[in-house]
Amino acid sequence: MMASPWHMTDRAYYVYMLTNAARTVLYIGMTNDLVRRIHEHRMGTVDGFTKKYRCDRLVYYEQYTTAYEALAREKALKGWTRKRKLDLVQETNATLRDLWEEIIR
Repeated sequence: MMASPWHMTDRAYYVYMLTNAARTVLYIGMTNDLVRRIHEHRMGTVDGFTKKYRCDRLVYYEQYTTAYEALAREKALKGWTRKRKLDLVQETNATLRDLWEEIIR
């Protein structure tokens, strides 16, 4: 029997936050390939909110061992106020610098 993707532990899942150049918008997403997904956002190949508002700067991410944990965290963060989200980001990234260079090393 094949394992449910919600319980696989041999890969990583990420919850991430993007912003735009003006830092006026925050977007929260989830992926199992952070580098690929952020690259897609940066290239503008992801239609929808991030393309419309040019959210292409990675300012925060967390890693999880299951898709279930990551999805639950993504949903929780999306329910937070903007201030609470910014406070979380600024705990580790006070200037909202783009973390792209860090994740591609």
